[in-house]
Amino acid sequence: MYGVFLHVERITNYMSQTPEQRVAAQLNLNARSVANTIDLLNGGATVPFIARYRKEATASLDEVQIQAIKDTYQKLLDLDKRRDAILKSIDEQGKLTPELRRKLESVDSMTELEDLYLPFKPKRKTRATVAIERGLEPLADLIFSQRENDVERIAKRYVNDQVPTVADALQGARDIMAERISEDADARQRIRNLFEREAIITSKVKKGKDAEGAKYRDYFDFAEPLRRVPSHRLLAIRRGEAEGILAVSISPDEDAAVERLERQFLRGLPGSKEQVALAIRDGYKRLLKPSLETEFDKQSKDKADQEAIRIFADNLRQLLLSPPLGQQRVLAIDPGYRTGCKVVCLDAQGNLLTDAVIYIAQSDAQKQQATQTVRRLVEQYKIDAIAIGNGTAGRETEEFVRELNLGKSLFMVSEQGASVYSASEVAREEFPDKDVTVRGAVSIGRRLMDPLAELVKIDPKSIGVGQYQHDVDQTDLKNSLDTVVESCVNQVGVSLNTASAYLLRYVSGLGPQLAGNIVAYRAQNGAFTSRDQLKKVPRLGPKAFEQAAGFLRIEGARNPLDNSAVHPERYALVERMATDVGSTVADLIRKPELRKQIRPERYVTDSVGLPTLRDILAELEKPGRDPREQLAVFEYDERVRKPEDLHEGMILNGVVTNITAFGAFVDIGVKQDGLVHVSQLANRFVSDPNQVVKLHQKVRVKVLEVDLVRKRIALTMKI
Repeated sequence: MYGVFLHVERITNYMSQTPEQRVAAQLNLNARSVANTIDLLNGGATVPFIARYRKEATASLDEVQIQAIKDTYQKLLDLDKRRDAILKSIDEQGKLTPELRRKLESVDSMTELEDLYLPFKPKRKTRATVAIERGLEPLADLIFSQRENDVERIAKRYVNDQVPTVADALQGARDIMAERISEDADARQRIRNLFEREAIITSKVKKGKDAEGAKYRDYFDFAEPLRRVPSHRLLAIRRGEAEGILAVSISPDEDAAVERLERQFLRGLPGSKEQVALAIRDGYKRLLKPSLETEFDKQSKDKADQEAIRIFADNLRQLLLSPPLGQQRVLAIDPGYRTGCKVVCLDAQGNLLTDAVIYIAQSDAQKQQATQTVRRLVEQYKIDAIAIGNGTAGRETEEFVRELNLGKSLFMVSEQGASVYSASEVAREEFPDKDVTVRGAVSIGRRLMDPLAELVKIDPKSIGVGQYQHDVDQTDLKNSLDTVVESCVNQVGVSLNTASAYLLRYVSGLGPQLAGNIVAYRAQNGAFTSRDQLKKVPRLGPKAFEQAAGFLRIEGARNPLDNSAVHPERYALVERMATDVGSTVADLIRKPELRKQIRPERYVTDSVGLPTLRDILAELEKPGRDPREQLAVFEYDERVRKPEDLHEGMILNGVVTNITAFGAFVDIGVKQDGLVHVSQLANRFVSDPNQVVKLHQKVRVKVLEVDLVRKRIALTMKI
């Protein structure tokens, strides 16, 4: 009885909770913080804005927690919406009993809800519905009660034109019982629990597909507990299945499943029990197992998708927050052999000054001319740094430039996605009369100056920092990557007078339309001199201004706070601080001794607490600070140019280019990345490669194996 009371209490508590309280319980967060966060989200506030400027309301929840609240709340709204539709459907059928209503109102997962609805769900014609139409449901009820021993005698009563024999009557009754068993919520949960603990995923090569599917050889005769299969392996299996190479199945031991159902349903006289036992096995094999196999197929795929998307999102965040060179004049080279190297010169704002083509791999005369061209461009445009794409002919171009001894910092830059940008609409709009290779060179140079500002123009899936990105749910992937881009853009902040519309669209509260309006206003009226001018931009109303203003920077503005992360709503507070110490806001920023006089406790109000005040003081110390690290020069080992130059035992410099669940790929300067398997990342067990390495991290690696035929390079960081 005690267990019953607990169940009733759980139902009562759940039914009495608001969605906000249920979110708080699920995420183990403070209920008031969650309720305030949901109110802000419903009021149109963005995740970055809430995390940065509403810390008092949320008790300083971070972006990850706020996003989790947003996602969980939406799932609960979807659950309640589905619950209402199900209640209405069953009520219209006249089958909604008080007990069923209580059950439906108490469940807190979509799976449980659908299980309860399954017996009442409108069906297409099934073997059971056909048997019911033939009048066999009373026979099925009688046998299922298991109070009769001579079932054949009873079945004779149901023989007619539509049911010619006793065997047909019993078969129809079993069909009805099989469907009833497969739709029983408790039975489904019992078998679901078995699937969770003991299901095995197996894959076998389809007949005649051995040669065509050679890359899936590891999965030609594969079996592993489903709960232990890592995401990358499951996605590989599913890709093999989608390509028609592998046959895949998921199931636990059949006898174990049937035994569980028999313990639940067998409870009477032998004659009836025999028929019910036959219905149980048929119901499991024909209905319940395929249904749950589909469910666990989707569930495991969703889980693998989320893990792959998480890895992609982590990598993208690291890439977008890569150290920038900053506003310096850059000469950028897109290397090439036969067609030459495209060279561009960019000013400190990334504007194209000139472009040229040089040839370094043909005749000595052409190489001499290339030398003169590069020297002239460096001097004429007062170049500060040189960027070279790391693709084809990248190492040769790097060697050529180093031999010129120009006295400029030289950087190898990833070309991933540059070709996508150069053929894009945004590139064509900016450089309508330039070749795609020139646009690509511009992108390489701008990536060095500010990776974030340039990479937002490219579909993240084209940047090449994920695993199986084309196999995962594309909507979930896009939503996740858009969230990462938005988070990074707002974390760094955006220059209002130089940012492209593509960058501005990710600023909190803006979007493509307002970003375009800002750029158009800037072009027509000149540079912004204050944040307040944003209010004159067409269709940029008070809410958008509130959400966006704190993330936009104006260098050289009359009010120095316009070039900081201090929100305009707090300008009066900062001015009060300055007045209290007898200074101007500009002096307060310049002089640390003045800031030390400020006691934040004095400025606490109902709407402004210590978290916000500490943020303001930190911002006054370094207004508009860039959270990204400083860029460091990196050089590959001069001994290696191609895989053939490698041998086991070599220790080389490398750059991490991609991180997956099974390890990290490292560029060692041979046009082909090597793999540091997760087991080779450190002299300890590593469950997540991100615990050890970060994207674009400079590392030292040792060559373990070089397989030129399979184009594989195995590396280790355990040096």
